[in-house]
Amino acid sequence: MNGSTRSITAEERAAFDDDGVVCLRGALDAAALQAMARPVEHALTSRAMADLSAMGRALEASGETVLRDGRSVGTFASGVDHWREIAEFADFACRSELPRLIAELLESDQLWLYEDSVLVKEPGTVERTAWHQDLGYFHVDGNQLATTWCPLDPVTPETGAVRYVRGSHRWDATYRPNLFVSTMAIPDTEGTTVPDIDALAAAGECEVITFSTEPGDVVVHHARTLHAAGPNTSATVRRRAISVRYCGDDARTHRRKGAPFKPHQQDWTDGLPLTGPDHPLVWSQEAGA
Repeated sequence: MNGSTRSITAEERAAFDDDGVVCLRGALDAAALQAMARPVEHALTSRAMADLSAMGRALEASGETVLRDGRSVGTFASGVDHWREIAEFADFACRSELPRLIAELLESDQLWLYEDSVLVKEPGTVERTAWHQDLGYFHVDGNQLATTWCPLDPVTPETGAVRYVRGSHRWDATYRPNLFVSTMAIPDTEGTTVPDIDALAAAGECEVITFSTEPGDVVVHHARTLHAAGPNTSATVRRRAISVRYCGDDARTHRRKGAPFKPHQQDWTDGLPLTGPDHPLVWSQEAGA
């Protein structure tokens, strides 16, 4: 897969280290992103995708509070591990310019794939994505852990741009994972309850930042960085994105009680480096690939 072959700048690395998030402008070839449109449509029809709008309606019917702005006419869909079944996703996650750039950003000699996901908010999707931290969902620990967000469409606050709490990767807390369209924590999970970020930001106790992006831009955030997203209030513009999660040199297995396990993670022992076909090595400084 073709890419931009550009390098990470000192300013981008400093922004990631200080803020826990950075937007890499023009990091990937826009045509390479456009080539993922068909695989994304394929993914939307696969068994790996979940209808989070429907889950929100079910939660609401059970008495839970759901984060939505009105009556939905669109759908919020999400799924993981498309790289396992769709060749284009494996190429994108493992053999595009993305792994090299993330290894460079993390200053990691090697890089492993944790998972990929597709996130689509169709026009008129009113569900908001709750504030959450990726680390609580992952059965790994370490500092060299990053999530990439690669949009296939122009993204603005109107269409549901992701928002980030600047510097929250340094808050030294692991937050309980939630159900994305609700602040309800997944039952039996451990950790700290996510604070009311909107209230803290209104009081000036934290700063929320966001990026309007174009295809080819890549937003990268630390696995500890708190983030959320608004609804897609556009009548015509989709918000399609591919998110790939990577682990660097210091990542080690760490089972988190209550967080969803993939089948191969059921018998993991804590403290081991990632290895094997379920988390392939996608970049090595020594090999240069």
